[in-house]
Amino acid sequence: MTDPGHRQSVRAAFERAAETYDDAATVQREVCERLDALIDRQLTPAATMILDAGCGTGFGLPLLARRFPAARLLAVDFAPAMLCRLPPGLGLALGADLERLPLPADCVDAVWSSLALQWCRPACALGELHRVLVPGGQAWVATLGPATLGELRTAFAGIDEAEHVIAFYDLRGWTTFARAAGFRVLAAEQDTTWATAPTLHYLLKNIKAIGAHAVGSGRRRAPLGKAAWRTLEVRYETHRRPDGLLPATYDLILLHLEKPL
Repeated sequence: MTDPGHRQSVRAAFERAAETYDDAATVQREVCERLDALIDRQLTPAATMILDAGCGTGFGLPLLARRFPAARLLAVDFAPAMLCRLPPGLGLALGADLERLPLPADCVDAVWSSLALQWCRPACALGELHRVLVPGGQAWVATLGPATLGELRTAFAGIDEAEHVIAFYDLRGWTTFARAAGFRVLAAEQDTTWATAPTLHYLLKNIKAIGAHAVGSGRRRAPLGKAAWRTLEVRYETHRRPDGLLPATYDLILLHLEKPL
């Protein structure tokens, strides 16, 4: 999904976005609630140690604390500035890359990961999550599919030669990676949600505020000129909804995985 150079740019983007993330992350909160609802629909195991893999500023931690009040929570993210904004008293923070977790094998009972794995190489990250889970351990994952930011991809087509949106894997791809990592797939669901704003300027501003503007190839892009920006606005205007807002699609993929005994 991402090469090492692009991964560095993604980390830097989330570092810069830490102060603005909570105010702009409406979709991220909604996705955490949907992932929590996925757990409701499955048999919830007992857990004494839970890993929040790619925790961001910690939207998932209060949900996990309510559901597993006796469990210890380990919040991991590769952007230290995000970890500095975690809710106090809800777990131990660890700065680390999900592709190279500094944790021993078989050390956590469950994994929660909301909108983090799409920034990783799926085989590496899922392999690490499988490694650190105990046999029988569960993983609940929310990630993104190929229709994500499709409006932006379409609007930018032909304006320049840059890759403005990465090629997200589809549901079959994610389940294939999960099984190859050694997981059983207990549930796999796909749904859609949207970020919205009254203008393209504010929509892109909000995407930048959560760090998700680092969605292209990582190659340095020249700023758009006035004519290119106007073309972009006109193209994006075709997506305006009846309520008057412009949408940015998030193609949501939810997975419930298990490490076999």
